[in-house]
Amino acid sequence: MKPAPFDYFAPDSLEAALSIKTEHGEEAKPLAGGQSLIPSMNFRVLQPSMLIDLNNLDELRYIKKENGELHIGAMTTQAEVEHSQVVSKSHPLIHETMPYIAHHQIRNRGTFGGSLVHADPASELPVIATALNARFHAQSVSGKRWISVDDFFVTMFTVSLNPDEILMEISFPELPQDTGWSFMEVSRRRGDYAMAGVAALVTIDKKGICKDARLVYLNVGDKAIDAKEAANLLKGEKITAKSIEAAANIASNKEIMPFGSVHATPEYQRHLSRVLTKRAVEQAHHRAKSLITGSKKKVAK
Repeated sequence: MKPAPFDYFAPDSLEAALSIKTEHGEEAKPLAGGQSLIPSMNFRVLQPSMLIDLNNLDELRYIKKENGELHIGAMTTQAEVEHSQVVSKSHPLIHETMPYIAHHQIRNRGTFGGSLVHADPASELPVIATALNARFHAQSVSGKRWISVDDFFVTMFTVSLNPDEILMEISFPELPQDTGWSFMEVSRRRGDYAMAGVAALVTIDKKGICKDARLVYLNVGDKAIDAKEAANLLKGEKITAKSIEAAANIASNKEIMPFGSVHATPEYQRHLSRVLTKRAVEQAHHRAKSLITGSKKKVAK
């Protein structure tokens, strides 16, 4: 199919892009990598009257650390994030997750910010942003504001950007010391949409007590599902096979809300989530313990 008729603008400055967005509001869609927007237009799921191509705005393409926080410009490609040493050292959960996103050709064009604004519940990046407590910098001609991750994602394919706003960057706070991480998903083929997935973060102290935990789920609800009750079961004591099992059961039976699809029934998605939770928490816990062991060896030297 072909898209409905639309006007096309490729501004060479941020000011021009924001001015066009303010003038035309919701009828004007920003074009980033186009890996989701253009197929949606071709099927006429979306019929914007105007596209604002942001690819000339190099000021929205960067990866940097400032005051301990990781900042990623909205127009930074997913491939650039995947291969960034700054990202891998600062936030290994992001680094570990990037290769799961579609295929390399898609990541070469798809942008970090574009995927987040698209807010597909089957997308990996909203899960990672939720797990890492990201903040979103939005801007319009009237000013800028920061949006917390809890307020940014509203529901399926919907975020809280105003009609005159464009996403500028995403900021990730520094992880607590001795935090282990894991991302796991199951898909029929590598690069397909996952039937289910989970991101896990586990922070422990020198005695092995879990100080904090986060479990966020992929494609089992109308947005990334932050399973707070399950994560709370892990806090305040040493993580054991029994506590991991209890957390997996709470998350998979109570907190996620799978719709099912042609590839997996809701029951199977719950099963996958339960299994993946146990594996991911075990891996994150092991990595957290390894960080403590490594820091002790450095002190000993």
